[in-house]
This record gives sequence, C-alpha cells and structure tokens, in this order.
Amino acid sequence: MVEEVVGVVAAVGAGALVYLAAAARVVKQYERGLVFRLGRLHGDVRRPGFNLIVPGVERLRKVNMQIVTMPVPAQEGISRDNVTVRVDAVVYFKVVDPSAAIINVEDYRFAVSQMAQTSLRSIIGKSELDDLLSNREKLNQGLELMIDSPAVEWGVTIDRVEIKDVSLPDTMKRSMARQAEADRERRARLINADAEYQASKKLAQAARQMADTPSALQLRLLQTVMAVAAEKNSTLVLPIPVELLRFLERGAQPPAESSGHAQSPAPAESSAPAESSGDAESSGHAGTAERAEITERAVDRTDQVGEAMEMLRRAVEQ
Repeated sequence: MVEEVVGVVAAVGAGALVYLAAAARVVKQYERGLVFRLGRLHGDVRRPGFNLIVPGVERLRKVNMQIVTMPVPAQEGISRDNVTVRVDAVVYFKVVDPSAAIINVEDYRFAVSQMAQTSLRSIIGKSELDDLLSNREKLNQGLELMIDSPAVEWGVTIDRVEIKDVSLPDTMKRSMARQAEADRERRARLINADAEYQASKKLAQAARQMADTPSALQLRLLQTVMAVAAEKNSTLVLPIPVELLRFLERGAQPPAESSGHAQSPAPAESSAPAESSGDAESSGHAGTAERAEITERAVDRTDQVGEAMEMLRRAVEQ
C-alpha cells in the first residue's frame, strides 16, 4: 500500500515537473511578451522575468524593444536640378507598442525598410544636389517625418534617420573638381594681391625712412650681401648704385671745357692795346691751375672709391 502511494506521488511530481517545464517562459529585460490563447491576444503584455502559460492552449510571442539599426539600400534617382545620384541611408527605430507591432502589421521590420526606401527616393526627387551634399540635417529631418507618419500605427517610432553616402557620376565629380580648383585659384590670387598691396605699403614706408638717412641703404645692402654670402654660393651678384658709376665716369673724363678754352683763344685785333696780351697770358695760367686742381680732385675721388670697393670686397669675403 505504501509503495503504491509513493508511486502515485512520484508520478504526480513527475507530471508537475513536466507541466512546469512546458509552461515556464522567461522574458528577458529588453523584451516584452504577448500571450495568444487559441489565437486571440490574452491579458496584458508580460513583463521581463519568469512567466507561466498553459501548454498547448497559450503561446507566448516575444517582441524586442531595443533600438534597431537598419541600413537602407542605395536608391538611385534624379534630383530636382537633373543630376543622377545614388543615395543610401540608415534608419534607427524601436518598438513602443508590442501589441500594435505584432497585430497591425505582418512584419514591421520589412514594412519600415520599404517605407524608408520609398521616402528616400521621394527626398532625392525633391532636393537639389547642393542640399544632398551640404544640407543633410534638414533632409534627415524631412526623411524622419516621412517614415514616422505611417510607422505610428505599427507601434514603431523612428529614433533618427541619417543619409550615409551620396554617389555621383564620374563626369559630375570632374566638373565639381574643376569648380573647386577654380575657386581655390581665385582665392589664392586675391591673397597674393593683398600681400603685394601690404608689401608695397611697407616698402614705401621703408623708402621714405631710407631717404631721411641714406646710410641705412648702404647698411641694408651690406646685410643683403652677407646673407647671400652665407649660403656659400659660387656666384655673387652685387648691385652697384648708378650714381657711383656716374661719379667714376666723371672722374675719368678730362676737363673738356677748360681744354677747349685753352686751344681756341680769341684772336687779338691789331688795334688792341698791349695790356690785352698780358690779360690773356694771366687767364691762360689761371686755366692751367684750375685744370690741375680738377685733375687732383678726380684722382683723390678715384682713390677714395677704390678704397671703398676694397672695403666692400673684404666685407663680402668675411
């Protein structure tokens, strides 16, 4: 008798364990559960944790409540300014109403994907190429509104939509590259012109300062020579002021005016008094003395110029 009771208890316990194993369901934290009893939605949405259903009569359907990242296949279309482009995007959405997501639409993921592709083609046709390239924030907002409007009835909310890439034809890429190059060249020329203008103003100020102190020009010349000589170049170009060459030329030429006067004396008239010949002789001696003095000055200046050039050469060598 006792053995029969123990057997019955063991059988009941085994049956209870089998029933519990068949009826037990675990809903994860990021999921929600819907119980269908004989095909009809029964009760409220099951919360995360341990849940029991009637085996064979009820069925538990789990719905993921996490944000889903869905890439939208690239869509090719013609923009409003008649440019063929290929645009792909990505959609972020999540389920907010599990009952509507399961009952109102057959496959909410597929529905959101198709709606995103249709909306993306519509956005391409309504936008210009410049908007697709530079004004994507506004297009993303418009695309989000277009997808979110029908998705509300599906128990789905669109978190955000991002246009990921815009592909252009090769001809359009070359045209845009030429345009960008021309714009860069224009900006470079403007910058160079502004730099030349500023440099000319500074040079004009430096020229006025050097005009007040002529020795500053010589010091600047020597600094330039020293800077060029520091590079160990085999050829040194040394600018010489034109005034110095003219000075050397005047010092090398003989006094033409005084020699002309000495060679062509005025003929004396027969009626002139004897004192005129004496005046001519005195004027001739005065001209000879003046020519000698000019020659000595020219020699002295030539020597001074030679000494200056020698000093300049030594400075360059140092």
